[in-house]
Amino acid sequence: MRKPAQGRDQAPAYDLLVKDSQLLVVDDATEIPGGWVALRDGRVAAVGGPGTEPQSAARTVSATGRLVTPGLINTHHHLYQNLTRSFAPAVNGTLFDWLTTLYPLWSGLDAEAVHLSTYIGIAELLMGGCTTSMDHLYVHPRPRLVDAEIRTAQEIGFRFHATRGSMTRSAEDGGLPPRSVTQTDDEVLADSERVVTAYHDPSPGALIRVALAPCSPFSVTRELMVQTAELAERLDVRLHTHLAEDRDEDDFCLETHGCRPVEYFASVGWMTGRTWVAHCIYPDDEERARLAAAGVGVAHCPSSNMLIGGGTAAVREMRALGMPVGIGCDGSASTDHASLWMEARGALLLARYRGGPAAMAARDALDMATRGSARCLGRDDELGHLRPGACGDLVVWNTHEVALAGSFTDPVEAWLRCGPSRAWTTIVGGRVLVDQGEPQLPALEEKLREHARVARRIQRLA
Repeated sequence: MRKPAQGRDQAPAYDLLVKDSQLLVVDDATEIPGGWVALRDGRVAAVGGPGTEPQSAARTVSATGRLVTPGLINTHHHLYQNLTRSFAPAVNGTLFDWLTTLYPLWSGLDAEAVHLSTYIGIAELLMGGCTTSMDHLYVHPRPRLVDAEIRTAQEIGFRFHATRGSMTRSAEDGGLPPRSVTQTDDEVLADSERVVTAYHDPSPGALIRVALAPCSPFSVTRELMVQTAELAERLDVRLHTHLAEDRDEDDFCLETHGCRPVEYFASVGWMTGRTWVAHCIYPDDEERARLAAAGVGVAHCPSSNMLIGGGTAAVREMRALGMPVGIGCDGSASTDHASLWMEARGALLLARYRGGPAAMAARDALDMATRGSARCLGRDDELGHLRPGACGDLVVWNTHEVALAGSFTDPVEAWLRCGPSRAWTTIVGGRVLVDQGEPQLPALEEKLREHARVARRIQRLA
């Protein structure tokens, strides 16, 4: 690869150059030892091997022998839940116990609480190598909470897929949540259209997109599931929900709808390629094949599954069927962290625990956390890889030299096996948002103080 010509008075050809990597992972087919990547206008402009680096760029980041990968992509999260992390009365319950304990606390959410939890959550995601995240905000005790999190992501410059979640079945209607955190079908549909119209950006490279996301089959009415699918089709946005997460969900759907969750999911118009679902632990072989044939994606949430003890998705089998399978942190209150690195490692361990040492390699986990996740969000053309033209989202990883001592033969395997690892540099759309391991968010210290104050209020602590 020839070096670009650089005249004495000519502006630098590139905005940002990351060089001197130990290994540059471009995609599943291309890895470049000692590779570099150059960005222009928020996009990948060029990649190459050692000795072919551009002569100059407006800014240069030295990867100093570190692994460089595409940014990781989070396909399932509930950012507001970091306000109730490790809440003692809920930590040892089943999924339904956990939810019924926390729903009353979440009724205290307001725009300030959503802003602060989003700000802190994005900072944590960036530190864990995440450059794109969705968020599933389905608790709406007050209006326009989705607006607060979208504005926060815009303030930071983070790539964000907001989902307008919803619950309409309160405990009085046979559901789980109290009336205080539910809405009517009409309220949900009207606000869903408002949020999409106000914020969804379908253009290439968009930082903000919106999807529609009723919480689960047991928390909304059949009518809302049907009408949300129709609205998503009309507005051309994606669909998201929890599906087949718990055995109790099987019982609920059989008693309420006379069928299993996947059959109900299909009957309300959600069996479509615009849909991705969270967890998907309990479908049988026939149901998995049906989901795969329809192009439905799955957000695999390893830590949440293990902490709540509800089983885990058969991701090896799903990937073999061609299903888009990505990685999700899930809510901070169930997982208690927001590190996509930890989730990728958890996916690796769980797959090998279930299927033996050949069931998954580190590159498979990386593939799920990048290209698989991008497929779930409908953006595999421009996210999850570093080919020229892709969005300029990448991570320079930092693993302490003590942890890496003795690892010489495979930097990608060492990345997940020898951690803990965290981002040394996180770049979103060409902007450095983590530098030398620290988030470049000037208001972070103040936001942490305010977050502590609001979290204590939400948890009803003195």
